[in-house]
Amino acid sequence: MHKRTARKHHEFALIDKYWRAANYLSVGQIYLYENPLLRRCLEASDVKPRLLGHWGTTPGLNFVYAHLNRVIKHHDLNMIFVTGPGHGGPAVVANTYLEGTYSKVYPEIPQNEQGIQKLFKQFSFPGGIPSHASAQTPGSINEGGELGYALFHAYGAAFDNPGLIVACVVGDGEAETGPMATSWHSNKFLNPKTDGVVLPILHLNGFKIANPSILARIGHNELRKLFEGYGYKPYFVEGDQPEEMHRLMAKTLDKAISDIQAIKKKSKNEDSPKRPSWPMIVLRTPKGWTGPERVDHKPSVGSFHSHQVPFSEVHENPEHLKLLANWLASYKPEELFDNEGKLFDEIASMAPSEQRCMGANKHANGGILLRELDLPAYQDYAVSIKKHGAPFISSTGELGKYLAAVMQRNQGHFRVFCPDELLSNRLGALFTVTDRQWMGENHPNDEHMSTQGGVMEILSEHACEGWLEGYLLTGRHGLFACYEAFIHIIDSMLNQHAKWLKECRDIPWREPISSLNILLTSHVWRQDHNGFSHQDPGFMDHVANKKPEIVRIYLPADANTLITVADHCLRSRDLINVIVAGKQPQQQWLDMESSTAHAKAGASIWKWASNDDGNPDVVIASAGEIPALESLAAVSILKKHLPQLKVRYVNVVDLMSLLPKEIHPHGLSDLLFDDLFTTDKPVIFAFHGYPGLIHRFAYNRTNHHNFHVYGFQEEGTTTTPFDMVVLNRLDRFNLVKSVLRRMPDPETYTELNTLMDSKLSEHSQYIAEHGEDMPEIQEWIWEN
Repeated sequence: MHKRTARKHHEFALIDKYWRAANYLSVGQIYLYENPLLRRCLEASDVKPRLLGHWGTTPGLNFVYAHLNRVIKHHDLNMIFVTGPGHGGPAVVANTYLEGTYSKVYPEIPQNEQGIQKLFKQFSFPGGIPSHASAQTPGSINEGGELGYALFHAYGAAFDNPGLIVACVVGDGEAETGPMATSWHSNKFLNPKTDGVVLPILHLNGFKIANPSILARIGHNELRKLFEGYGYKPYFVEGDQPEEMHRLMAKTLDKAISDIQAIKKKSKNEDSPKRPSWPMIVLRTPKGWTGPERVDHKPSVGSFHSHQVPFSEVHENPEHLKLLANWLASYKPEELFDNEGKLFDEIASMAPSEQRCMGANKHANGGILLRELDLPAYQDYAVSIKKHGAPFISSTGELGKYLAAVMQRNQGHFRVFCPDELLSNRLGALFTVTDRQWMGENHPNDEHMSTQGGVMEILSEHACEGWLEGYLLTGRHGLFACYEAFIHIIDSMLNQHAKWLKECRDIPWREPISSLNILLTSHVWRQDHNGFSHQDPGFMDHVANKKPEIVRIYLPADANTLITVADHCLRSRDLINVIVAGKQPQQQWLDMESSTAHAKAGASIWKWASNDDGNPDVVIASAGEIPALESLAAVSILKKHLPQLKVRYVNVVDLMSLLPKEIHPHGLSDLLFDDLFTTDKPVIFAFHGYPGLIHRFAYNRTNHHNFHVYGFQEEGTTTTPFDMVVLNRLDRFNLVKSVLRRMPDPETYTELNTLMDSKLSEHSQYIAEHGEDMPEIQEWIWEN
């Protein structure tokens, strides 16, 4: 045997041992409570009382991780590992333990027999770790609690990271999800010169929980054509014999890395590189590979029966206990771990050096790499307020000018993500300093398309959210702008990210990352032609359900407040910030100095709109710019017709300020809340969203029984802007009527009440005839 062949054979033998060690640790996590290295015969008491977890995908993940370690060492690669299969936690935990990262961040789990026992016990155990690659797992940037987003996270991590390779394993069950189907198109946005690389590894093991997986039942040629159609260069590694599979995987990975290096080298000499055909790997292995072939006379390996725990009832069934003992022994732990329980040095040498271990890669703990944004002085983008209510401009249009300056100063670590709506949402000023990143075909009439753009537009909310999460988790900054009605598409993605952030607060080695900033515009109250399908403000309710210390919701009433809030959000860390602001031209209320003070307070009395002298008869409050407009118009009517009535106007910009201080860090104390809303006066509250959210936030306050909230009542259609608020009783006339009903002698105000009814009737007749709102509505300005 030639020396080179002998070295290769020896290397494969060590990789196989490393793989066996990872498999052994994975099985042990699922089953073992004691006797972690089988120093004595396995007894029922050595097995956990509750068997939880997933085995089926794990050996394939361990196989991939071991072989990625080899190419990292051979080529000194900067690589992270994204785990797509939802319950691949045992594999990633096992591998990060073997490479030494796990014990470094968790010194209470050392690399010895005692550490292995702790590693086993904590898995799916009260107070321990879950079965997916969660925030507690070193090297993870993909929660895994829900399938479909691994490849989006991987590409998000690669954008603006030219030296990084992201190896992303996609499970064949995960491959059936809608988001994953779209995520393959991310290669149309990846610039080989300025971005990193994503190496997708589609792991086909044949089955989901109880059914065959679609892609595993597609023939080789059809599968190859599918991924060639996506624009990839697919390589296939298929089989079930470990020795042959090690050889095939090593050869294939070498080819893939060679392709990647050739693409990167070629791109260095190109100003605008063309989209290459990036390599990907299709890995086909048996489900539950290396596990028991049959359990209770049914097939296990290569069957959906191995998806979760291949067999249970170990305490009651001696045959199952024997089966487990034989399974564990098949990995020959005595050949893997020394007398102290430490991986033998020669096997351990297959892991990369500490700085190159995938579990220790800084890009998977992005806060370490986070650079502060170079933000312009937001005051320089102030809208000049000539008088309250003027000028009449788009607030998001003004925000776009500020964001353009942010983009210009921070290219390479700040991006804006939007589902084909940037211009629609009046953020077009960004295109004065950057373009949309695009590696697809270009036509002569295309606008603002470039191979190096800071704006990511794709008609997929899943893509925008997933890319942004991956971008943030690897140490960069960004903003996601979306139509309000369709942000619900990413409800569950936000849910996963919120849980990730919450967990990270209790993990000392996880460094803070830039906040997830979401701008919602094209909102419920201005859908003149889209109609009912585009009318839903309920995302705020979803966000409000998350842990209070994680979430913020802002409803700025004008451009200066919007810019102030945006600046604050971009500076924040480890939060989810949701900003709701309309794109249509609107009246402007506060100068920048007042906006800054107002945003800092969260909620405040607008004294210029009030005449209460500190003792109001009624409080009119609002949150959101359309509710602010209607509330101020109602205040104006009351001042004109009932000048003796003492009215206080309160504007809420930080919705979380309505919560008690004990519940939310931005919450108002009871004293401050009562100072704003009084302890005994009626409060007519006009809200951008569903009224129940305000009641929920304020229910424990002194004066909550006097709160009368008006908001979206699920009444909508294709109609005029003012008719939308009328349909939901959020309009100025209905707000005035609500005030009158709460006065001590409501019959005293019959004349004004009749006038309001008349105005509502006049409105209905006018729009039916003219198709637009009455001039007095369209031309109304604040004059008091």
